[in-house]
Amino acid sequence: MASHRPTATIFFILMAVLIDMIAVGVIMPVLPALVGSFSDSKADNAFWYGVVACSFGAANFIGAPILGALSDRFGRRPVLLTSFSVMAGCLLLTGLARSLPVIVALRFLSGFSQSNVAIAQAAVADVTEPALRGQRFGLIGSMVGLGYVLGPVLGGLLGAVDLHLPFFVAGGLAAANAAFGLFVMPETLPPEDRRPLAWQRLTPFSSIHDLASLRGVGPLAVVLTLAYLAQFILPATWALMMKFKFGWGPRETGWSLFAYGCMLVVSQGFLIRFVLARRSPRWLTLAGLLSASLAFVAYGLAWAPWMIYAAIGANVLGFMCGPAMTTLVSQAAGGGSQGRVLGSLAALSSVAAAVAPAIGSGLLVAVSGFPADDWRLGAPFYASSLLLLAAAVVAAFTFRKR
Repeated sequence: MASHRPTATIFFILMAVLIDMIAVGVIMPVLPALVGSFSDSKADNAFWYGVVACSFGAANFIGAPILGALSDRFGRRPVLLTSFSVMAGCLLLTGLARSLPVIVALRFLSGFSQSNVAIAQAAVADVTEPALRGQRFGLIGSMVGLGYVLGPVLGGLLGAVDLHLPFFVAGGLAAANAAFGLFVMPETLPPEDRRPLAWQRLTPFSSIHDLASLRGVGPLAVVLTLAYLAQFILPATWALMMKFKFGWGPRETGWSLFAYGCMLVVSQGFLIRFVLARRSPRWLTLAGLLSASLAFVAYGLAWAPWMIYAAIGANVLGFMCGPAMTTLVSQAAGGGSQGRVLGSLAALSSVAAAVAPAIGSGLLVAVSGFPADDWRLGAPFYASSLLLLAAAVVAAFTFRKR
């Protein structure tokens, strides 16, 4: 039975996303170091971490439309709970892994199970009128940011003790999330709004085609693709880049991601409502892309750690453009297809998550021999900046034409 208490439903979804993202954030500072423990050079470290990141993104690409379509057919609750359980098992086993092929395989399974944020967004859309979805999606984004605030710091501290310990903690959090949802989570999609399961729609390419065919969304899909590519170069290269530039370990990386998450929480959880009350999602999309483009240039050129923190703090609008773009797509979708459409968004994101690590790690391998103070070491971030600038140009042309 669908929930008739939208406030309680949204509260649960927000808590579930928070726990999910803490579990993800805990391993972020230590995964590059764990992969690096099996290699002897900076170039090998960058290459194998790129392989691990690509396997995770590829699984996200495959899994997002499948989970989204399954949630449209069987409801949000069972799909979310199953994904949390699989995620818990993969994280615990990663903590026990002692070879790179095993880690790659487990990250692939983790990527499939963790392509569930679109289902959380669909559950929120089920119980939220269209005019308020931008703010509610912003709250989900703030929970993602809060997970980045709490998770990386915890992971950095635990990783300083043992590189495997954060994976056991993350797996326990994911298991707790599944147990929490089993007893608390309501169903948000009533039976009359569910859609038959069409097997041809379970492929990621079909989902992306559905997204592009939505009226007014086709050009925006290009903007999303470019923005997602830029976005996913950052997590694929951040820890190693900071290690190469400043000699950071898991603890320092965790604190930098803490700052990043704080800005995400402040921007998407609080400030976005004031901006959207005065400006349209289109304006915020364009302004956010330009702001993020400048921030990536600053990351690449930084020669002191304080400059990284300054660039993060200045990129307020950049942290808001994600919910703005999601709102534009959600408003074009019908009530009974939110899961599939938002799953298509996740599939598009997952394409970038699969491709971006190859771009980022390839550039990082190419510049890994440069000294720490060489500006060329920031090449992956300069590539992200160019992608965001291209996205802003496409968005400006599209919005002006329409």
